[in-house]
Amino acid sequence: MSALKIFRSGVRAAVLIAAGLIAVTPVAPAHAQAPSAWPSKTVRLVVGLPPGSGSDLVARALAQRLTMQWGQSVVVENRPGANTIVANELVARASPDGHTLLFGLDIGFTVNPHLYAKLPYDPVKDFAPITLITSFATLLVTTPSLAANNVAELIALAKAQPGKISYGSIGSGSQMHLLSAMLGNKAGIELLHVPYKGIPQMTTAVLTGEVQLTWVGVNTSKPLVQAGRLKALGFGGTKRAAMMPEVPTFAELGYPDVAMSVWYGLLAPAGTPRPLVERIHADVLKILQDPEFRDREMLARGYEPSGLGLDEFAALIARESAAAAVMVKISGARVE
Repeated sequence: MSALKIFRSGVRAAVLIAAGLIAVTPVAPAHAQAPSAWPSKTVRLVVGLPPGSGSDLVARALAQRLTMQWGQSVVVENRPGANTIVANELVARASPDGHTLLFGLDIGFTVNPHLYAKLPYDPVKDFAPITLITSFATLLVTTPSLAANNVAELIALAKAQPGKISYGSIGSGSQMHLLSAMLGNKAGIELLHVPYKGIPQMTTAVLTGEVQLTWVGVNTSKPLVQAGRLKALGFGGTKRAAMMPEVPTFAELGYPDVAMSVWYGLLAPAGTPRPLVERIHADVLKILQDPEFRDREMLARGYEPSGLGLDEFAALIARESAAAAVMVKISGARVE
């Protein structure tokens, strides 16, 4: 099947998924706890990555503010493993009473459904989207020793040396893998995929020249680029990054399909009463809009606060799931 047909199929799927996400938004049962009486105990905020990761730091800052706002402890519970599947399954099976929430990552809802033959959770039916916390794209960076100072030179070099230029990722189906596969498909080049156990190992590999390329966040890569330890070639977002506006997007360079966002979002188990979901959204939005939190906890870390509404967040997940389906198909990634 051609990429165009896959894309058209993905768009149709996006419409259906969006409708499903919105349609399953729960109605409060008669016995549900009133939003005004909630929370009545500690709230767990489950994160699918280990302590110290970008999502963990933002989640902990948010939990601290929510603790003050709600008058109950909000504790971050790290449950890393299997592309966030461990954390997602835990929350999907939790009681829908608002006391267990997921600080979710994009991969669990956009990539995993197309990467895994079977998931222990349904990304549509098992969750109630609350709000998007932030989203960002990544940069394609290379070691200074590689004889390519821009994307055109990289493509020319890769065509002259098929399969010789390597890139690091954090595994099959990861964003780094999918973006590189899409670039290879659109530019007609062959790159060598080298997976690593985690982002620290992958970053070290490109810094030491063990691999030549990888994709990293702007907030991580900017100091390394400024120090001359990495070269930034292109940005995988729909618009240039405010922190590094000199780096062109792949769309500007003629490769609009080489784009994928990373996002952090808040979700509850399906069946959580809609009025409670709306209250949580409103409370989180207040925090995201607070100048001190916005500047100190978000912008200072390179994250632009969002705060999308329930249905808008559901629609975003659907759109990005459709786009990820195309990229997974092109990459050939599959986990049985």
